[in-house]
Amino acid sequence: MNDELRRELLAELIGTFVLVFVGSAAVLVAPVFGVVVPALAHGLILCGLIYTYGHISGAQINPAVSLGLAVGGQQEWNKTAYYIVAQFIGGIVAAAVLVMVFPQENAGVAGFLGENAYNFGQTTGFLTAESVWTAAVYEAILTFFLVSAVFQAAAYGKAGKLMGVAIGFTLAASILAGGPATGASLNPARTLGPALIAGETSYLIPYLIGIFGGGIVGGLVQGNLLGPDEEGAK
Repeated sequence: MNDELRRELLAELIGTFVLVFVGSAAVLVAPVFGVVVPALAHGLILCGLIYTYGHISGAQINPAVSLGLAVGGQQEWNKTAYYIVAQFIGGIVAAAVLVMVFPQENAGVAGFLGENAYNFGQTTGFLTAESVWTAAVYEAILTFFLVSAVFQAAAYGKAGKLMGVAIGFTLAASILAGGPATGASLNPARTLGPALIAGETSYLIPYLIGIFGGGIVGGLVQGNLLGPDEEGAK
């Protein structure tokens, strides 16, 4: 592993840590303030992270995005594997740190949280318990949207300097559309960290299959069917 790759992996780890920490903290207060808070929190922080770390690692900070880019021929497979490991580590550490600084026993004394309002920032919704595989399909569709935005706005450069805005808005809109139903994770690292810390892992396998599946389909479609033509026409 060379120094450049280590630098990229550190950026991915920190970036994923920030996304999961901010996103989970926003979900923690969502029972009081509604889905708009996590939607804005995720979208805004992702936008900021793209401009902060995009020049170092691409600011993928999402294993499904990294896998989609590899499937679509935009990234080497060995780098993708390293990125995914770093992203998962960042997500798990973020969930653990959030619980340390905002422990469950202190949730009731926070002015905006009522009794039993505490959660660990899990990416779950009403479909998770009622029909987890339906939730997984929903996650796959939303992840397809996000990966498509990453390809067109960033990998193909069609959004120029507004790529962060385009991708962040896509995530925010997807959470507004799917948050109450599934938690609208669209990110395996965002799902895994809080689930492990909360000790609620029954929905993990369907969610991971759905989210990674959406990323793969997004990579195949954007990489093979909707990529720039050979002459580079816009």
